[in-house]
Amino acid sequence: MQVRVQGMYAVGPRAAAGPGSTSPGGTSPGGTVPGGTVPGTGPETAAEAEPSAVSGDGAGEWAAAAPVPAAGRGAAETDLRGRRPSALRYPPGDVLVVSGLPGSGKSTLITRATAALDARGAAVHRVDSQDARDRWQRRLPAALPYALYRPLVRAAHYAGLRRALRSGGSVVVHDCGTLPWVRRWLARDARRRGRGLHLALLDVSPETALAGQLARGRGVSGYAFGRHRRAVARLVAEAEAGRAPEGCVSVVLLDRTSASALDSIGFG
Repeated sequence: MQVRVQGMYAVGPRAAAGPGSTSPGGTSPGGTVPGGTVPGTGPETAAEAEPSAVSGDGAGEWAAAAPVPAAGRGAAETDLRGRRPSALRYPPGDVLVVSGLPGSGKSTLITRATAALDARGAAVHRVDSQDARDRWQRRLPAALPYALYRPLVRAAHYAGLRRALRSGGSVVVHDCGTLPWVRRWLARDARRRGRGLHLALLDVSPETALAGQLARGRGVSGYAFGRHRRAVARLVAEAEAGRAPEGCVSVVLLDRTSASALDSIGFG
């Protein structure tokens, strides 16, 4: 499912080089997706309008393109579940939130696929609460329960996120989706700095997420997992209905197939 929204970011196939191809930032000279539509929304899709590196199964690069005049309700949504995109591209300086259930593969995707530098040659900031937890875990006795130092981990995580946002660089943020105030903070910051806030949402079954927790040797309580399930289900339902969290200018829906196929998340 793709939703065409006038004036919003649209995540569509990045055209191959050649006459009429897109610019390095993923936009045509007019600042819109080639052909004026997101794939699948009209008789002439972006993939048909120009030569594209994206095949029938969604393989190839997908790029977000457009200015940021509005956000939230009506933001562009692209469903890549069951497809095999090789890359996601966003404008340099924008912020991407990667959200999903614990164990869905957020940290793995961020670590494996996020490019080190954006198109300007500036560092891409990866902000993952698991990194903060690992740093504190190395300093403290192994027998100390995580619940006792969780507040320190969260403080370190949000301090790191604040530094990354203030840098003005491209940012990829790990988010479990249960704290709406975090997305509101990110949305306010994006509006103030004039950059786009994007959401990549991993939609996996609870069974798959629980298996992921088991594989990494770290789980969450049944109560906490229930909260995560409800929060992520709301995000997925809103995305499928063409809505997005406040401040987001694009939403990409991924599953294990599409997330595993991604080789790169880049900016520019």
